[in-house]
Amino acid sequence: MCSIYFLLLAILLPCCFEILSLSCSTVMKDTLRYLAGIAGPSGYGSKTTAQQVADNSSSPLHRLTAIITGATSGIGAETARVLAKRGVRVVIPARDIKKAAELKEGIENENPNVEIMLFEIDLSSLASVKRFCTQFLALGLPLNILINNAGIFSQNLEFSEDKIEMTFATNYLGHYLMTEMLMEKMVETAEETGIQGRIINLSSVIHSWVKRDCFSFTQMLNPNNYNATRAYAQSELANILHAKEVARQLKARNAKVTINAVHPGIVKTGIIRAHKGFITDSLFFIASKLLKSTSQGASTSCYVAFSPQAQGLSGKYFADCNECNCSALANDELEAQRLWRQTRALIHRRLQYQFPTSS
Repeated sequence: MCSIYFLLLAILLPCCFEILSLSCSTVMKDTLRYLAGIAGPSGYGSKTTAQQVADNSSSPLHRLTAIITGATSGIGAETARVLAKRGVRVVIPARDIKKAAELKEGIENENPNVEIMLFEIDLSSLASVKRFCTQFLALGLPLNILINNAGIFSQNLEFSEDKIEMTFATNYLGHYLMTEMLMEKMVETAEETGIQGRIINLSSVIHSWVKRDCFSFTQMLNPNNYNATRAYAQSELANILHAKEVARQLKARNAKVTINAVHPGIVKTGIIRAHKGFITDSLFFIASKLLKSTSQGASTSCYVAFSPQAQGLSGKYFADCNECNCSALANDELEAQRLWRQTRALIHRRLQYQFPTSS
């Protein structure tokens, strides 16, 4: 019960700390800007919906291929719907195939000409992720967009089949392996088509709560003293660091593929809905004033995935469809490189998987 309180506080309090460091006039301006949805430099703001981003984009998306994890509900489902409607071939790897089929049917009822492909996957299982990537690559399809959207918040300490803490395994490790296995296909597609490939890692503002002395790879794999909010925050920080390091590598290769991290905002997701009964009236009232709709939550993913304004931007962190600052730890290049190497070594040990030498 306490975990959901901490999660909400973890999301709300960073905003409060930032506010305290600003002048009263700036506080009023920023608060009004967020609540009113006033646009930032990109022309979009907190109230922007994914559909508005799509409607305002001139980028040709027809015949592009996108993989979206966690697309059976919430912002992942909305992202899939918007991309499919724009003519993108949407590939949905899902743990619950029945739920994925229902989503597919719903989107097809709205737009009969969409192309949606379903695959089974368990993101917490390295073997399952490897199997999905192998199946997809065997089809010989191009890959233009990869949206690492899936995420869980596990209140209790659970372990994956690989004996890794479930939140870290699902939110970070599975996406790391997927990105690595599909990277060459994305680079190849970009070279052949001339269209920049884009990778998006979903993260959260809660990443800023992680302190350097608490960010231990071995402890994230198998924590001695489990705290659900801390585990979630660590996985979200790892996703930003992953984006930073892969962006550096892609730039060094002059590859026409970018990778960025996005904070979708405080969205009315299943996490909040499932625990509504435990939340005090006052806390939920405060939170509800800041919660985004699903479509508003999906807007930043869509903006970074296909907006012309995001062309060429890589290794950045976005919120409300605008580039913004992440924590000092999330910007630490050495920490990003260390995490990337440790993760790569772990996956090699567990799967005996030989990563491509060019990655």
